[in-house]
Amino acid sequence: MTTSDNQSLRVLVAKVGLDGHDRGVKVVARLLRDAGIEVIYTGLFQTPETVAAAAVDEDVDVVGLSMLSGAHMTLAPLVVQAIRARGADIPVVIGGIVPNHDLEELKAAGIAEILGPGAPASEVVEAVRRAAAGTSKV
Repeated sequence: MTTSDNQSLRVLVAKVGLDGHDRGVKVVARLLRDAGIEVIYTGLFQTPETVAAAAVDEDVDVVGLSMLSGAHMTLAPLVVQAIRARGADIPVVIGGIVPNHDLEELKAAGIAEILGPGAPASEVVEAVRRAAAGTSKV
């Protein structure tokens, strides 16, 4: 894991499922890049398996999922499972519209960090860094 200040973290950001809203994930990708984090964006309409394969192939430190479709309770845990099925232990951070009553179940499913709409850039960057370092608050 590349968590020192002298090395860039590698983060894969993705849109899983049929959610076609990509403005937020593009903003997040840019702010992570501005913070010195290397970002790989897989684009829209990914499956949990394609995200996991890309994450392992790209040797990323963190996977970030943008979830606006309401399918977070199904798709986010499937991404975690697909990553683990490939023998990797890459933390998954999700951002988007996630009701408070879903937080505990997502944490139990292995989600490292959960960010809501309008999270400040500093909070997004710190959440990714915590996830990469294994020091998530979740």
